Amino acid sequence: MNNHYGGFWRRCLAFLIDQIILYSIYLVFFLTGLLSYAFGHLAQGDLFPPGVSPNMCSWFMILYWGAVVIVTALYFTCFVAVTGQTPGKMVLGLKVVPVERGIMTFGMAFLRWVGYIVSSFFFYLGFVWIAFDPRKQGWHDKIAGTVVVRENRGAVRP
Repeated sequence: MNNHYGGFWRRCLAFLIDQIILYSIYLVFFLTGLLSYAFGHLAQGDLFPPGVSPNMCSWFMILYWGAVVIVTALYFTCFVAVTGQTPGKMVLGLKVVPVERGIMTFGMAFLRWVGYIVSSFFFYLGFVWIAFDPRKQGWHDKIAGTVVVRENRGAVRP
Protein backbone atom coordinates (compact mmCIF):
# COMPACT_ATOMS: atom_id res chain seq x y z
CA MET A 1 0.00 0.00 0.00
CA ASN A 2 1.33 3.43 -0.87
CA ASN A 3 1.65 5.94 1.93
CA HIS A 4 -0.47 9.02 1.39
CA TYR A 5 0.49 11.35 4.18
CA GLY A 6 -0.75 14.91 4.24
CA GLY A 7 2.03 17.02 2.76
CA PHE A 8 3.53 20.23 4.07
CA TRP A 9 1.76 22.71 1.76
CA ARG A 10 -1.66 21.07 2.05
CA ARG A 11 -1.35 21.06 5.84
CA CYS A 12 -0.11 24.65 5.79
CA LEU A 13 -3.19 25.75 3.84
CA ALA A 14 -5.48 23.78 6.20
CA PHE A 15 -3.86 25.52 9.17
CA LEU A 16 -4.34 28.91 7.47
CA ILE A 17 -8.06 28.18 7.06
CA ASP A 18 -8.26 27.25 10.75
CA GLN A 19 -6.46 30.45 11.71
CA ILE A 20 -8.88 32.58 9.69
CA ILE A 21 -11.79 30.92 11.51
CA LEU A 22 -10.13 31.40 14.89
CA TYR A 23 -9.14 35.03 14.22
CA SER A 24 -12.77 35.76 13.32
CA ILE A 25 -13.84 34.36 16.68
CA TYR A 26 -11.11 36.34 18.46
CA LEU A 27 -12.28 39.54 16.75
CA VAL A 28 -15.83 38.96 17.98
CA PHE A 29 -14.51 38.46 21.54
CA PHE A 30 -12.38 41.59 21.33
CA LEU A 31 -15.14 43.81 19.96
CA THR A 32 -17.67 42.39 22.43
CA GLY A 33 -15.29 43.20 25.27
CA LEU A 34 -14.76 46.76 24.07
CA LEU A 35 -18.47 47.34 23.56
CA SER A 36 -19.33 45.94 26.99
CA TYR A 37 -16.76 48.29 28.53
CA ALA A 38 -18.23 51.29 26.70
CA PHE A 39 -21.85 50.34 27.44
CA GLY A 40 -20.95 49.72 31.07
CA HIS A 41 -19.84 53.33 31.37
CA LEU A 42 -22.93 54.57 29.53
CA ALA A 43 -25.14 52.57 31.93
CA GLN A 44 -23.45 54.31 34.87
CA GLY A 45 -24.43 57.67 33.43
CA ASP A 46 -21.11 58.54 31.79
CA LEU A 47 -22.00 60.09 28.46
CA PHE A 48 -18.50 59.49 27.19
CA PRO A 49 -16.29 56.80 28.72
CA PRO A 50 -13.16 58.26 30.25
CA GLY A 51 -9.76 57.55 28.76
CA VAL A 52 -8.70 53.96 28.87
CA SER A 53 -6.97 53.31 32.15
CA PRO A 54 -3.95 51.02 32.44
CA ASN A 55 -5.87 48.94 35.00
CA MET A 56 -8.73 48.34 32.57
CA CYS A 57 -6.32 47.44 29.78
CA SER A 58 -4.45 44.90 31.85
CA TRP A 59 -7.61 43.13 33.09
CA PHE A 60 -9.24 43.25 29.68
CA MET A 61 -6.16 41.84 27.97
CA ILE A 62 -5.71 39.11 30.60
CA LEU A 63 -9.34 38.02 30.10
CA TYR A 64 -9.05 38.33 26.32
CA TRP A 65 -5.85 36.26 26.04
CA GLY A 66 -7.23 33.72 28.49
CA ALA A 67 -10.29 33.34 26.25
CA VAL A 68 -8.04 33.05 23.17
CA VAL A 69 -6.03 30.22 24.73
CA ILE A 70 -9.16 28.38 25.88
CA VAL A 71 -10.95 28.72 22.53
CA THR A 72 -7.84 27.64 20.62
CA ALA A 73 -7.33 24.60 22.86
CA LEU A 74 -11.00 23.61 22.58
CA TYR A 75 -11.05 24.16 18.80
CA PHE A 76 -8.07 21.94 18.02
CA THR A 77 -8.74 19.38 20.76
CA CYS A 78 -12.46 18.86 20.19
CA PHE A 79 -12.42 18.82 16.40
CA VAL A 80 -9.48 16.40 16.25
CA ALA A 81 -10.80 14.16 19.05
CA VAL A 82 -14.34 13.91 17.69
CA THR A 83 -13.83 13.88 13.89
CA GLY A 84 -10.06 13.65 13.40
CA GLN A 85 -10.29 16.86 11.40
CA THR A 86 -10.42 20.58 11.95
CA PRO A 87 -12.52 22.55 9.45
CA GLY A 88 -9.34 23.38 7.52
CA LYS A 89 -8.42 19.71 7.30
CA MET A 90 -12.00 18.85 6.27
CA VAL A 91 -11.81 21.29 3.35
CA LEU A 92 -8.51 19.82 2.16
CA GLY A 93 -9.32 16.15 2.73
CA LEU A 94 -6.88 15.56 5.59
CA LYS A 95 -7.42 13.52 8.73
CA VAL A 96 -5.43 13.03 11.93
CA VAL A 97 -5.08 9.38 12.92
CA PRO A 98 -3.09 7.59 15.63
CA VAL A 99 0.19 6.00 14.50
CA GLU A 100 -0.72 2.88 16.46
CA ARG A 101 -3.96 1.32 15.38
CA GLY A 102 -6.72 2.64 17.57
CA ILE A 103 -9.05 5.56 17.98
CA MET A 104 -8.25 9.21 18.48
CA THR A 105 -8.85 10.23 22.09
CA PHE A 106 -9.32 13.62 23.72
CA GLY A 107 -6.03 13.07 25.54
CA MET A 108 -4.14 12.51 22.29
CA ALA A 109 -5.84 15.50 20.66
CA PHE A 110 -5.03 17.75 23.64
CA LEU A 111 -1.43 16.51 23.70
CA ARG A 112 -1.23 17.29 19.98
CA TRP A 113 -2.41 20.86 20.68
CA VAL A 114 0.20 21.21 23.43
CA GLY A 115 2.67 19.97 20.82
CA TYR A 116 1.66 22.94 18.65
CA ILE A 117 3.16 25.17 21.31
CA VAL A 118 6.36 23.12 21.33
CA SER A 119 6.44 23.10 17.51
CA SER A 120 6.23 26.90 17.44
CA PHE A 121 9.39 27.31 19.54
CA PHE A 122 12.66 27.79 17.69
CA PHE A 123 11.22 29.68 14.71
CA TYR A 124 8.39 27.19 14.04
CA LEU A 125 10.90 24.46 13.28
CA GLY A 126 8.47 21.82 14.56
CA PHE A 127 6.07 22.73 11.75
CA VAL A 128 8.80 23.04 9.11
CA TRP A 129 9.88 19.53 10.13
CA ILE A 130 6.77 18.21 8.30
CA ALA A 131 8.40 19.03 4.95
CA PHE A 132 11.41 16.79 5.66
CA ASP A 133 10.00 13.94 7.73
CA PRO A 134 9.35 10.66 5.83
CA ARG A 135 5.90 10.32 7.43
CA LYS A 136 5.26 14.08 7.25
CA GLN A 137 5.05 14.34 11.03
CA GLY A 138 5.60 17.62 12.83
CA TRP A 139 6.91 17.64 16.36
CA HIS A 140 3.31 17.90 17.60
CA ASP A 141 2.47 14.70 15.70
CA LYS A 142 5.46 12.89 17.16
CA ILE A 143 4.57 14.07 20.68
CA ALA A 144 0.97 12.84 20.35
CA GLY A 145 1.71 9.71 18.30
CA THR A 146 -0.33 10.82 15.29
CA VAL A 147 0.02 11.20 11.53
CA VAL A 148 -2.01 13.26 9.09
CA VAL A 149 -3.26 11.36 6.06
CA ARG A 150 -5.09 12.29 2.90
CA GLU A 151 -8.57 11.09 3.68
CA ASN A 152 -9.53 10.17 0.14
CA ARG A 153 -6.46 7.92 -0.16
CA GLY A 154 -7.12 5.82 2.94
CA ALA A 155 -5.50 5.62 6.34
CA VAL A 156 -1.81 5.01 6.63
CA ARG A 157 -0.49 2.46 9.07
CA PRO A 158 3.19 2.06 9.86
